[in-house]
Amino acid sequence: MAKEIWERPELAFGEKFASQLQQSLLEGNGFSLLTNVGGIPTAFVAEFGTGQPIIGILGEYDALPGLSQTVGVVKEEIQTNGPGHGCGHNLLGTAGVAAVIALKKILEVENIVGTIRYYGCPAEEVLSGKTFMARAGVFNDLDCALSWHPGTTNMVANYRTSALTSVEFFFKGRTAHAATAHLGRSALDAVELMNIGANYLREHVVDGTRIHYTITNGGVAPNIVPDKASTWYFLRGANRKEVDQVFERVIKIAQGAALMTETEVSWEIKAGAYDLNVNDTLNQLMYRQKDVIGPLQFTEEDHAFAEALVETLDPSSRETSQRMLAQFGIHENTLLPTEFIRFTSPGGSVAGSSDVGDVSWITPVGQVGTTCSAVGIPLHTWQATASFGSPIGFKGMIHASKVLALTAYELLVDGKEVLEQAQAEFLQSTKGKAYIPAIPNEVKAPVLV
Repeated sequence: MAKEIWERPELAFGEKFASQLQQSLLEGNGFSLLTNVGGIPTAFVAEFGTGQPIIGILGEYDALPGLSQTVGVVKEEIQTNGPGHGCGHNLLGTAGVAAVIALKKILEVENIVGTIRYYGCPAEEVLSGKTFMARAGVFNDLDCALSWHPGTTNMVANYRTSALTSVEFFFKGRTAHAATAHLGRSALDAVELMNIGANYLREHVVDGTRIHYTITNGGVAPNIVPDKASTWYFLRGANRKEVDQVFERVIKIAQGAALMTETEVSWEIKAGAYDLNVNDTLNQLMYRQKDVIGPLQFTEEDHAFAEALVETLDPSSRETSQRMLAQFGIHENTLLPTEFIRFTSPGGSVAGSSDVGDVSWITPVGQVGTTCSAVGIPLHTWQATASFGSPIGFKGMIHASKVLALTAYELLVDGKEVLEQAQAEFLQSTKGKAYIPAIPNEVKAPVLV
């Protein structure tokens, strides 16, 4: 399954092949399906069992644009400018499918009471699939959820991700011939002024805030004053409140740009992910599974492939990763770590974002990563795409699947005390605040299939 999804990469909200492949296998193994979740044709929930506890396993399967690549050590696209699995989501969801099928068999053999669910979550790369699903309430009755992500080492991730708002601003002006530009009102001028204002804002935001943008429409020809132009922003911060505050200021900048250019501005929120609310209780339980499954095993061929891929990187990429992992006793020459570590970011959080964060503010979430590529290989690169379609990626995926299945099994069989502790930690960290989706109700998920 992982290989087939890797060979047919699909972008966010268009993952028809991957979603149907997983649904068919799960339905064939006796799972009931809830489809079109949150109004998204590629989102689904597969369930087996009855009663409490209800344990969820989160899966993803969308690819990234422009990262088409063979399983090779030179940059070679399969499809020119085509998509590719540079974040390993061909592995991520498939490991969850394997885990819940294994769990179902054990539940039947041992007559275990409880419910297992696999969540087929689209569009993580645009950080909104799980938010639309959360808005539909499908995570609300979970006792906990488990997740993982492909990476360059086996680790329990005790760090927060950044909250994020994805928003596109649309300016509307008045067109004119460039020779009589005084008659026009340039929407592109407004976009450029807005971006300048946002760049000046960077000095006056909380440390750790990130402001990224790209111009999505800059007009059609130099001799036509653009009456339409748009710019797309990602705003990141340590938590939902900080991002919302930055968003309010960016809106004022957009309105100021419109005022200066005598244009009109509107905006559309595309994603509103929360920061990851870490649950150490569940992470510790996942970490303990290493004693049952043992270390990962890689062959000489795997190591040779990893070494050749790393040689294509800027040396600083590997050196930075090695310095970080050295803190946890991993030797600097180790390309494919096999043992589990407990990783905590020195700053307590990382700059990246994930819509897993939304689920973590609804129910306790545990998460690990496993070695699916060599130390130094960044996600969202052609080298990552090559790794995640290779035996290295598949071995890391199976390793993750074992962690997910064994953790869920313990929670189902003898997990009452752990679940109570995880819930207590969750309540303390959320301080009783209810989850409110950051994507407004009137914004519907894009339907691409």
